[in-house]
Amino acid sequence: MSNVIRHALSIGALLGAFAFLFVGAGTGVPLDEWDWVDIASEGGTSLLAALWCLTVLSSRPDGLVTRLLAGGLACIMLGSWADCLDEVVDVDKVALWDNALESLLPLGMLILTVGMYYWRLEQATLSDHMRKRERLFRNHRPFDRITQLADAAYLREQLRLESKRMGGEGASALVLFDIDEFHRINREHGQAEGDRVLQAVAHMLLLNLRNEDLLCRYAGDRFAVLMPGLQEADARDAAQHLCRMVSSMRHHGPNGRVRITLRHGCAPARGAPDALLADLCRQMDAV
Repeated sequence: MSNVIRHALSIGALLGAFAFLFVGAGTGVPLDEWDWVDIASEGGTSLLAALWCLTVLSSRPDGLVTRLLAGGLACIMLGSWADCLDEVVDVDKVALWDNALESLLPLGMLILTVGMYYWRLEQATLSDHMRKRERLFRNHRPFDRITQLADAAYLREQLRLESKRMGGEGASALVLFDIDEFHRINREHGQAEGDRVLQAVAHMLLLNLRNEDLLCRYAGDRFAVLMPGLQEADARDAAQHLCRMVSSMRHHGPNGRVRITLRHGCAPARGAPDALLADLCRQMDAV
């Protein structure tokens, strides 16, 4: 059974349970006394809140934000449904549970507001992450299938543009990263886990880069970062920080924890891209 159907059945069961509760505890209001405007507005609010709740549950991954948004909408749904049922079923006004159910509406608004606050924080984090890929998206480059990063050809193109922009002057650095003993990870944990390691490293690097930096998958387990505006010494400091962030990850594979460390090489982003990359690769291989 799909998640959508399961969530829809759960919501329908809640609404049905409320209806049975009211019918069993009260008496029907004569049809000529029904306030159709209130019934339509309160019932419509309940049904829309149910639809929004179903949309949230079926379109978002589980987590704090999803639970707050869905919980707030569920309270609004049930509170409005209780108000609607009050229009067609007369329940003794001394029944405290009836008043408590109607109070679900303001409670739901409060929970929904908290959820929207955390949703805003979540979107700010995602937007920052996407801005770090903007340079790649803007040029409509094809992505590497595994890491969703640009390839070596795109890196060379950007190095040429950066060199032309600087005109031989100014600061800009290129850093290469290599995953230590990546062949061992593939051998001991399998190629699928090796792909997951590449993805994890790519995400961790992206999260710790500046918006103007460009991250590419250069070749195999080697990544390249173009850092405009940084002198070589500053780029080395940034590279060491990135290495520390990656080594602090607790990446777990099917055979236990996979320890991931990086080594890096750094040089000013000047000259012919092929020569620059060849020099950096020799530097990395000598480590």
